[in-house]
Amino acid sequence: MGNCVAFQFSCDQSVNRIIRCLRGKGFIRNLEENLKDLQRERDDLKAIQQQVKNRVAREETQHRQRLESVKLWLTRVESIDTKINNVVSTNTTQRQNLCFFGLCSKNVCSTYKYGKRVYLLLEEVKKLKSDATNFGEVTEMTPRPEVMERPTWRTVGQEEMLDEAWKRLMDDKVGIMGLHGMGGVGKTTLFQRIHNKFSEIVGKFDMVIWVVVSQGATISKLQEDIAEKLHLCGSQWTNKNGSDKAAEIHTVLKRKRFVLMLDDVWEKVDLEAIGVPEPTRENGCKVAFTTRSEDVCKRMGDHEPMQVKCLNKDQAWELFKRKIGDEKLRREPRIVEHAKKVADKCDGLPLALSVIGDTMASKTTVQEWENAVNVLTRNAAKFYDMENKILPILKFSYDNLKDEQIKSCFLYCALFPEDWRIGKEGLIEYWICEGFIGENQDLRTASNEGYDVTGNLIRANLLTEVNTDTVVMHDVVREMALWIASDLGQKKENFVVQAGVGLREIPKVKDWGAVRRISLIRNRIEEMTCSCKCYELTTLLLQNNSLKILSGEFIQYMQKLVVLDLSSNFKFSGLPEQISELTSLQYLDLSHTRIYQLPVGFQELKKLTHLNLTSILELRSISGISKLSSLRSLKLFGTNVGGDVNLVKELQLLEHLQVLTISVSTLALEQLLGDQRLVKWIYRLHILGFHQKPFNLSLLVSMENLRDFHLISIHVSDTKCGGSDIYSSGLHNPTRPCFTSLSKVTISMCRSIKDLTWLLFAPNLVNLIIQESNEVEEVINKEKATKLTGISLPFEKLQELYLYELPSLECIYWCPLPFPLLRCLKIRNCPNLRKLPLNATSVSRVEKLSISILPLQQKTELEWEDEDTKNRFLPYVSESGPNIHSSGMGFLTV
Repeated sequence: MGNCVAFQFSCDQSVNRIIRCLRGKGFIRNLEENLKDLQRERDDLKAIQQQVKNRVAREETQHRQRLESVKLWLTRVESIDTKINNVVSTNTTQRQNLCFFGLCSKNVCSTYKYGKRVYLLLEEVKKLKSDATNFGEVTEMTPRPEVMERPTWRTVGQEEMLDEAWKRLMDDKVGIMGLHGMGGVGKTTLFQRIHNKFSEIVGKFDMVIWVVVSQGATISKLQEDIAEKLHLCGSQWTNKNGSDKAAEIHTVLKRKRFVLMLDDVWEKVDLEAIGVPEPTRENGCKVAFTTRSEDVCKRMGDHEPMQVKCLNKDQAWELFKRKIGDEKLRREPRIVEHAKKVADKCDGLPLALSVIGDTMASKTTVQEWENAVNVLTRNAAKFYDMENKILPILKFSYDNLKDEQIKSCFLYCALFPEDWRIGKEGLIEYWICEGFIGENQDLRTASNEGYDVTGNLIRANLLTEVNTDTVVMHDVVREMALWIASDLGQKKENFVVQAGVGLREIPKVKDWGAVRRISLIRNRIEEMTCSCKCYELTTLLLQNNSLKILSGEFIQYMQKLVVLDLSSNFKFSGLPEQISELTSLQYLDLSHTRIYQLPVGFQELKKLTHLNLTSILELRSISGISKLSSLRSLKLFGTNVGGDVNLVKELQLLEHLQVLTISVSTLALEQLLGDQRLVKWIYRLHILGFHQKPFNLSLLVSMENLRDFHLISIHVSDTKCGGSDIYSSGLHNPTRPCFTSLSKVTISMCRSIKDLTWLLFAPNLVNLIIQESNEVEEVINKEKATKLTGISLPFEKLQELYLYELPSLECIYWCPLPFPLLRCLKIRNCPNLRKLPLNATSVSRVEKLSISILPLQQKTELEWEDEDTKNRFLPYVSESGPNIHSSGMGFLTV
């Protein structure tokens, strides 16, 4: 009985379960239909999924990010698709179990569970489809990068630089951007303003990292600074070596669109060693930095860095007024004139304007302001706070110069007056004679080293390049150099520099015996007659005075004198015989004086290596100059000694001569060309007044060092200048170097010249002047040029082109040319010149190009290659331009 009861109970439970399965929600009965619905609904869901993905992708390109709800929905769609695939894979087996026309199953429990899974998946798919219809938005604006705004006060004159720097940094093609400029010019302030602008933009960057580098920064220190911004910390980080730290920084940053801002960089920062991923167009990352050195910019990878310049005069005055207060100026108008002079002494340097402005803000009397002007003029280092807050900051740039040699060269530049345009050539000659550079080298090698030094000082923003030939030293930098030269103000009489201050007599010095260098350039001194026992003096610069008398008494104790410059004393006519006492003298410049003969004692200057007699019109003979046994450089350009029949004989006896500049007439030139040793050393040649017969340019072919060529008032046959003679000399052979050293050419008042096609053989031409030559029709003739083979395009190194008073000129070149270095094009009274050889790509940095045309109405008559060319260059055409005399080209008008 018990067994029977038990069986009955078990059977009833099974039957009840089966009945529930069959009745339920039709998991078995509706299985076929649910499977079909599931596949149909899945296809619909996948279509909706693709639509959402496409929409998200479009909006993400606009620096938006997908909503979290959309992210979750897409994840669920991917997940349910996998589940459906798993269910469908067992579809056939479960269908085979169905019986009684799909109303029951041979394995009821298994089919029931399967049917339930199908049903639930179908419901979930329907729910996902329904959720998608609620997506009004699928993305949101990307949050701004986390930028802690850096404090910046109001500035003056930075808006244009800020716009330019920001535009460049945001350029997709720019991954690395450097800002360079002298100390105190406002680089960090500008950089902070750039940094703060990142808080205004959204979606473009994930993070902005600011790091102060400064001098002596190590990779380890920079890694720690960056790690702190990335919240990498703890013992695990601390215990890692540099390589592992770089790997971790790289792992974090490569997932980010970052901006790394490095302030105050002094040498190349090895970003790779730190772990910073390379900023590329693809990853959209940026590295920006400030530095005092243009060299650092280029070593870091920015080959067109932006220079942060000093303020112009109006901007400087505005900043200075803010510091001292407008109310003070309104109360006492007499102060305004003195205040402007004080501001001018700061030469646009924001640091100096701010520090001196703060100091002068408390000064209320005219007398105090007059005193300030006087101190800044006579001894600026002694002005309030100058030695504490200004000069030491600038001195960091001096300290960073690589060796004592270049430091000495830099300090030497302080001998010139404020705002003085210093000729590179003469400056380098000073350096050579002083022994700073070129020891035991020939002059060409030493000169090249000198140009390298000037380049380094320019790129360090300690000198400013005015043009190809001249540099200038900022006024405050000059004060810093004088301060350093006097042992930080402790030995003021090391350098006695009273240049450009209006002196009429020799300044008073307590101890002449301590003086090593004297500069009295650009004063009004007429006589140097007192006895100054300058036993240690090596440099005496007296150029640009009103000097009439230089007594033997004045120079007799200067046995260590190495450099003596008496140039541009237009009333000075005679050297004392005691010149022979200057037994150490190596450099003597008498150019632009009225010297008419060299004294007998002159021949005793056995150590003299550099003698400059340029533009001494009264000098007609250099008899006895052959006694100067050490002479290596002789400049006779612009003198009348070319008529001396003994000239060549004297020159031939100068065994060590390596540089010769000279003006010659027919007879002297023919004699000169007969000595190939002398021809080799001609660097500057002025040929004047060939009226009898045409001048043949092929005579110049052997002058391999010719750099500066002036052809003035010459009759030149067209066939001689551009025809068979010059080409038959071998100039058409590209394997034979010709005029490769020539960098400056002046053609003036020359007859019978129709073109200057021979300039194709001067690939390194930098400056070209053509003026008052009525028959010149074109600079390069197409017919002649096309006959040449192996000749590159002309003017690839041209920086300055001047075309003056050329009534027949119609063409410079027949088609557009690249002018990668051109920065000045000046045209005056060339009425038939209608088209310039330019197209939209001729000049890469058009903002650095000055185009001047006179009369200005010719601007409207110009024909352009196309509209792009016109739109690119026309805004830069004006009637004003740099004065031709400021180019440092030694331009002569006859």
